Amino acid sequence: MPPVPLALDLAFILTALALGLLLRAAPRHRLALMASLGLWLLGQAALALSGFYTVTDTLPPRFALVVGPPLLGLLALLAMVRGRRFLDGLRPDWLTLLHVVRIPVELVLWALYYYRAVPRLMTFGGRNWDILMGVTAPLVYYLAFRRGRFGRAGLVVWNVAGLLLLGNIVRLGLLSAPGPFQQFSFEQPNVALQNFPYVWLPAFVVPVVLLAHVAALWQLVKGGVSSKEISKRK
Repeated sequence: MPPVPLALDLAFILTALALGLLLRAAPRHRLALMASLGLWLLGQAALALSGFYTVTDTLPPRFALVVGPPLLGLLALLAMVRGRRFLDGLRPDWLTLLHVVRIPVELVLWALYYYRAVPRLMTFGGRNWDILMGVTAPLVYYLAFRRGRFGRAGLVVWNVAGLLLLGNIVRLGLLSAPGPFQQFSFEQPNVALQNFPYVWLPAFVVPVVLLAHVAALWQLVKGGVSSKEISKRK
């Protein structure tokens, strides 16, 4: 990986840790979340620091250990009764505000492009428009959960749009990374995410953002409480 400033590493670490907002969304499960997420972050950091993910000529790709377990975990939540109860217990107002983290993430990606660690297409100057979710999240939070003027249909549309934008950047990241499936950016591939701390982007940031959208949609589609009722919760 090309050298990047230590300040950029620290900025991304702080951005990832800011997702502690998830703990505000799950007041009944904070200790369990802190323990499981802490172990997951430490494990991925250790693998990345060892150079494990820089080996890209294996099948299945080693990077499957980054994206596979979170996806399986989310599917397990949807499949199990206790998992669905967990999703029901998450506060959709905090799940909405959580998406603000997508702004600093996109700024970090732009800086990584400047230092030739990711391709331009993964930034808001290329084909990645995920920053729009971060910019609109405070407005949606205010209108829906403080003013009650952004109805259930609007929240569904906003969360679906967020899933599509998230899927777009995940696709670009995977197809521009060195390995058997690379299709883009051979001159400047996506190498940052194989290294610490940026491995936390696909291992932690993306799964948390995905969970926030899925949990919100789960509650909205099944006919959960209204945004006005949510805004009154302590």
